[in-house]
Amino acid sequence: MQALVERGCGLDVHQATVVACLLIVRKDGKVQKQMRTFGTTTRELLSLREWLLSEGCTHVAMESTGVYWKPVYAILEGALEIVVANAQHVKKVPGRKTDVKDAEWIADLLCHGLLRSSFVPPKPIRELRDLTRYRRKLVESQAAERNRLLKLLETANIKLASVATDVFGMSGRLILRALVEGKATPQEMAELAKGKLRKKIPELEPALEGKVEEHHRFLLRLQLGRLEAAEKDLAVLEQRIQEKLKPYEAQLTLLDEIPGVDWTLAAGIIAEMGVDMSVFGSVSQLASWAGVCPGNNESAGKRKSSRIPKGNVYLKTALVEAANSAAKAKGTYLRDKFYRLKARRGYKRAAVAVAHKIMVAIYHMLSHRVCYNELGDAYLDKRNKHQLTRNLIHRLERLGYSVTLEQKAA
Repeated sequence: MQALVERGCGLDVHQATVVACLLIVRKDGKVQKQMRTFGTTTRELLSLREWLLSEGCTHVAMESTGVYWKPVYAILEGALEIVVANAQHVKKVPGRKTDVKDAEWIADLLCHGLLRSSFVPPKPIRELRDLTRYRRKLVESQAAERNRLLKLLETANIKLASVATDVFGMSGRLILRALVEGKATPQEMAELAKGKLRKKIPELEPALEGKVEEHHRFLLRLQLGRLEAAEKDLAVLEQRIQEKLKPYEAQLTLLDEIPGVDWTLAAGIIAEMGVDMSVFGSVSQLASWAGVCPGNNESAGKRKSSRIPKGNVYLKTALVEAANSAAKAKGTYLRDKFYRLKARRGYKRAAVAVAHKIMVAIYHMLSHRVCYNELGDAYLDKRNKHQLTRNLIHRLERLGYSVTLEQKAA
């Protein structure tokens, strides 16, 4: 097989060591191999870069092993052409597996052009991605803490969640702090209600007649403190995300036009896939990478499972969340499409299908810098106008009606 890269290096990256195999393809077809082992400290990685540049290396390949490849990528970025390959695509034939053999195998695949590079966004997008992913973890931990607090209230037989719509609103926070102090009576705590909750004061008083002990107050005090700390951290993090989003205000404005997409979802979408759609090749490849397209599993002419691929879990969940929100936006094409699919294929398949449509819209909007084109909820009916009319007439005739159609005046 013809070598496409004359000087390529394969890296087998670990937590403490990096095994490098440099292959130099000579003009007579012979291959010269050099093996080196480096540490993973910054000083050692700089030595790795100097060695590669001194040998005239042009391409470097490594597996995307956890987070260990990231510091290596940061040191080599800009100096060499880097290929970060999926570990499943670089599996060696089993038998003799060592670090040296792995590095040599990666270098051999690189020189023959058999490695497909994974998508690694530019540095500003990577920083934004870290922020949005951490925000998601904070929101999840905040929701878990709220659930633990509600369970604690139930163990103390405080039925606040059965009366108040939002336990963690203004009225709920005042009542929770009164429970922590343990001095107010149920009637006094019920009088702390604000706004619409004051109409439920007669129901609120018996709901607060629980058996709250010192043990419950201790845990409740800790959980309220953790909730407030998480909310402060979340506010600081969101402010930082908005600062990082300033260069992408035009893309945010476009994405905000899509039903079901708010600024947090738009920020997550930009952080995961960037704003340059040319790196994905086509919208089909992007949908496959995001994991919102049907799987491909066919053998002997028989179609087997069509489960969606794993894809990018952060992008996939953001798109499905947008699809669920779009299903509630009245008068939109996405809502009409969702309920048509839900009737035939079920809720989950309909949500993934609408997420795919949102993904296609995002691809074309960011590629061509065009606004979102809302087709309306009657678009599908207008496309099949004659078939729909015939079906409705047949249904009415089966019920015993005589149908006469008259064209409505413009």
